Amino acid sequence: MTTTSPTKTQDIIDHHDKHMVVNIGRYPIALVRGRGCTLWDAEGKEYLDLFAGFGAGVLGHCHPDLVAAVTRQASQLWHVGNLFHTEPQGLLAEAIAKHGFGGRSYFCHSGADANEAAIKLARLFGRAHPGTQGPRFKVISTVHSFHGRTFATMMATGQEKVRAGYEPFLEGFVNVAYNDLAAIEAAIDPKTVAILVEPIQGEGGINIPVEGYLAGLRALADKHNLVLIFDEVWTGCGRTGRYFAHQHWNVTPDVMTLAKGVGGGLPVGVMCAGPRVADLFDHRVHHGVAHATTLGGNLLSMAVAATVFQVIERDNLLSHATALGAHATARMNAAAKSIPAIKGVRGKGLFLGIEIDPAAKGAWFKSTKEVVDKCLEQGVMINGTQNVVLRLAPPLVLTKAELDRGLDVVERVIRGS
Repeated sequence: MTTTSPTKTQDIIDHHDKHMVVNIGRYPIALVRGRGCTLWDAEGKEYLDLFAGFGAGVLGHCHPDLVAAVTRQASQLWHVGNLFHTEPQGLLAEAIAKHGFGGRSYFCHSGADANEAAIKLARLFGRAHPGTQGPRFKVISTVHSFHGRTFATMMATGQEKVRAGYEPFLEGFVNVAYNDLAAIEAAIDPKTVAILVEPIQGEGGINIPVEGYLAGLRALADKHNLVLIFDEVWTGCGRTGRYFAHQHWNVTPDVMTLAKGVGGGLPVGVMCAGPRVADLFDHRVHHGVAHATTLGGNLLSMAVAATVFQVIERDNLLSHATALGAHATARMNAAAKSIPAIKGVRGKGLFLGIEIDPAAKGAWFKSTKEVVDKCLEQGVMINGTQNVVLRLAPPLVLTKAELDRGLDVVERVIRGS
């Protein structure tokens, strides 16, 4: 049986809605081609991509090195399962260890998968190191965080809307205020085993840790023998101007989770564990398979992900992201002097949040949605979160000229001109 591929936007939309679960609202746009930081829809309209598919396209669209890597691997070997050793897995794990804290990696498909693995590892630690009331299993995370939509990770996520309707809930999770060490410490009890935080909150609005917060979490974890987990799904792989965001504050976690950018647009999740906890997943220590997934670490994804790190290092993209981030921040802060609706800019590297005020003098919008939609009409893709924060997470290969072109549109739209 053959099917006819739709070629125009409405055909693609109709075909999609007929055959797929419509679980998320989508723009009435069908994208068909991409190159670098540019996308084209089915009618040929061009868009400047300043959001990179929720940050996943860290090297942009169809980067030649990634195309070469996946093409080369596709002609050799795709998938053999995890009962065999394969070189691409080792190369990626080595790159993560080299640029990170020397941990050992477990590969899966997504950020939620990676955080599930981290939570399971923490529970094994809680059994190996019980408290006064027996095995420990509770995880403390923060309000406005986002860690995934599985049954464990939606409980760690500090947003009620993510878990609404899925009762009864999995026990063992507590959400407290971000940037509040006292709140974390007050939540620790004899059943607590882990602290799970994003070094920079993504869905929460690009919230930056106050000075001493991450170091304070490390101290609390050490004091109470807890597993410190940093969710770097958004912030890993150079996005913030460092390979991993926690490196800005010189604090080392016990576990780090990655996704989005690490796969360069392919589905890759990573849980990287330090020596204090990594052996708990070792089948020789656990006396059986502690955790696994069939397609995690498939060779196509691994070949691309290993190449992502090679390109970032070769092309000095950390410094590039830092410089462009500083330029964007300075420019938008300058714009705020004449546009009351811009409250300020925060972030690191090319992970930026522009806070806007719908109540400001001259503001024509009620939330970020209207601003994002208007930018899209003018060919620039950005995103909004928490109703008042515009998010920019463009590919690291973005040029200064492209950035300025995009910011011209953002400024003009916020101003209402």
